[in-house]
Amino acid sequence: MTHLRWFFLLSAIALITACRKDDPRPDPSPAPPTGVGANGVYVLNEGNFQWGNASVSYYDIATGQSIEDLYQPANGAGLGDVLQSMTLHNGRAYLVVNNSGKVVVVDPHTFVATGTITGLPSPRYLLPVGDGRGYITDMQSNTITVVDLNTLSVIGGIPCPGWTEQMALAHGKVFVTNETRRYLYVIDATTDQVIDSLPVSRGASSMVADANGKLWVACMGGGGTPPALYRIDPLGVSVEEAFTFGSSADSPWRLCTNGDRTVLYFLNDHVYRMAITDAALPATPFVAANGRNFYALGVEPGTGVVYAADAIDFTQRGVVSRYAADGTLINEFLAGRAPVGFVFP
Repeated sequence: MTHLRWFFLLSAIALITACRKDDPRPDPSPAPPTGVGANGVYVLNEGNFQWGNASVSYYDIATGQSIEDLYQPANGAGLGDVLQSMTLHNGRAYLVVNNSGKVVVVDPHTFVATGTITGLPSPRYLLPVGDGRGYITDMQSNTITVVDLNTLSVIGGIPCPGWTEQMALAHGKVFVTNETRRYLYVIDATTDQVIDSLPVSRGASSMVADANGKLWVACMGGGGTPPALYRIDPLGVSVEEAFTFGSSADSPWRLCTNGDRTVLYFLNDHVYRMAITDAALPATPFVAANGRNFYALGVEPGTGVVYAADAIDFTQRGVVSRYAADGTLINEFLAGRAPVGFVFP
């Protein structure tokens, strides 16, 4: 199921409550681990639509200690409604809170809030683009918002149709994925103007850069276009290769890479792995879902340990599983509700 369909599911289950019974995994600790951000991973928890229970968990890799929510204890209030993404930049963490229409800026070690960017219709991702500026994509506004990262103010907008998602900066150009259009849009980061577009399948959501400087885009398909994985040459602004999935039921997303950016990982119900030099899509999963609802994926840069989060039913805490490079389960820990992503400092 695509995360577009999950978005509407979240609103439908907003009045449902549930709890985990007799879970063998320990609950997150009541206090932040020592040295937050030094040797761990932030787990972004979307929360329940319209419940205002978004959170950021933290897992200390060395000690195995975890905490469900860093933000509320540090600020005496909740983060907001539906956390979408987090960007680390220049000693700050930018938390994009979708349904609250804001970006909350915190100290990444203490998680004390230091400012907020407001006036955003439905923000998704933030990308620093140089000269103290940042771009913020949006689900509803048909505009990419330009912000001053020093003053945390909106200073402009770039017209871009549809639901814009992840971005990547390469060779002075910003490449923008789009959920509802059949194009990857290209913006000149110095002029804040759309200068080109590349034809891809609909449902483009996630994008990463590989070790050769190429961009990879995962598209879920739709509107007569197939699910596909694309390799893009950002210098020549061209599609180099399209890896098309065999069924319209396929839905690749949550694309990420290992630390040296030579191996791709993505979700398609299961967890799949693919080297950037492979000539075909992987035929078998790296980790089979086995009834789990995988909703987030990440790879520890230094070790290659793979993190996959099971959102279960979206009303109880998600379970994060850690896997070795051979697919062996290392351990599990609890996060917040609906884990949506991982950020490695």
